[in-house]
Amino acid sequence: MCELFAVSAKNKTPVTGLLKEFFSHSREHSNGWGIAVFENGFQNVEREPVRASDSAYLKNRLAAGFEVTTVMAHIRKATIGDVEYRNTHPFVTRDVSGRVWTLMHNGTIFESGVLSPYLHRQKGTTDSERVLLYLVDQINENLEDELNSFDVNERFRVAEEVVVHLSPGNKLNLVFSDGEYLYVHKNAPGTLYIREENDAVFFSTRPLGTGNWNEVPQNQMLIYKDGYRIYTGEKHNGTYVENEEQLRLLYLSYSGL
Repeated sequence: MCELFAVSAKNKTPVTGLLKEFFSHSREHSNGWGIAVFENGFQNVEREPVRASDSAYLKNRLAAGFEVTTVMAHIRKATIGDVEYRNTHPFVTRDVSGRVWTLMHNGTIFESGVLSPYLHRQKGTTDSERVLLYLVDQINENLEDELNSFDVNERFRVAEEVVVHLSPGNKLNLVFSDGEYLYVHKNAPGTLYIREENDAVFFSTRPLGTGNWNEVPQNQMLIYKDGYRIYTGEKHNGTYVENEEQLRLLYLSYSGL
């Protein structure tokens, strides 16, 4: 599977050391790396379909240092989709209002008919990209239905409904952003951790550095802004339990064997 790292902070926070440790895990997750930095309402996404530890570009970026308020980073261990740029996280798309959505995923989608139509619309071939396209389509439907009454609380509601709907039978560890808020969800035990300190919150698939890391609450949509949780969703029952035979059959179906 993949690994996720993200930060939401009130003030610019140095994260270079944590990113270096995070990207060092690419020995086990060698199929691509990506990073999205958010600042002053804009975002910059950089990614390559190569092992992070082999990337001269990433080495130079890390040497320059990262001081951020919001960042998302990903290292990929491919399950569905070839190792190429178009399948490298994070994925980005716009809704009909022009808002930019950015998503990264650690997991696999086994069961979800609602994602099938995106097989022919997506740029790449990953299930993760299909999750983002489905999410933004749901946002768009509600934007058009509600017109000017679609406020931030409606945005939260739609995002939570999408996550709750997709969770049963699927591993859905997600971090995504609408350019203003950071959304976090996990439904597999022991697969995402949180550290909160000094007006900042850190997320990682594996604890990094020092400090007090705790497991992210299970089966709930959590939303953050400026280092603080501003929304906690209702708990759902879609816990993912790994099934090796299910994984084997899925890989065989995508390999054409």
